Amino acid sequence: MRFLLSLLLRVLTSPVRSHVDPEIEMLALRQQLAVYQRSVPRPRLRVRDRLFWCWLSRLWCRWKDVLVIVKPATVIAWRRRRFARFWTKLSAHRGPGRPPVPNEIQDLIRQMSSANATWGSPRIRSELRMLGIEVAKSTVERYMVKRPKPASPTWRALLANHVPCLVSIDFFTVPTVGHRVLHVLVILAHLRRRVVHVAVTENPTAAWTAQRVIELPEVGGLHHRYVRRAA
Repeated sequence: MRFLLSLLLRVLTSPVRSHVDPEIEMLALRQQLAVYQRSVPRPRLRVRDRLFWCWLSRLWCRWKDVLVIVKPATVIAWRRRRFARFWTKLSAHRGPGRPPVPNEIQDLIRQMSSANATWGSPRIRSELRMLGIEVAKSTVERYMVKRPKPASPTWRALLANHVPCLVSIDFFTVPTVGHRVLHVLVILAHLRRRVVHVAVTENPTAAWTAQRVIELPEVGGLHHRYVRRAA
């Protein structure tokens, strides 16, 4: 096997490039013949045989034409497994990605976050840095005390809580016999579903609508705090 490998290197480094392909072809056939002669009745490939074809498939473009003992896909699979084993072995010498955070620092982050409810992760991180402890912002957020957020009220809850002081306003149009269009403003109190004000105009400007809303307490006799515009 050493003779074949040395012969392969000698052929590839030969200055006469015109005779390289025939000699490599002869070398590949000799190697396969040697495998057949030593493996009866079925050829059994050794590690050095697989290495030979892995190297040859990288160095010679016509290696598939002379390969008969296995399929070309098998050689490609050998190369992929060898590549995976190489990087697995290389990465095994390294330790884990990020060193674990000591339990004392974890407890300190929890104490600082529970004792200072208004502090966020940047503030806690800066305080730890002043103590000589360097940690990432994501690490602080991971070990902070998680406080439950109060549920925000829904639109239905808002309507239920403020029905006595809530009114709705909306426009609708009325075509007249003279081919004019009148815009009718309706203000409805939600407490008793009562119409408290109606106004009509041909030009519903924003100033006119705002004036009707300002005059609403005097017209309806009630003090409303919220106005809802119907969509």
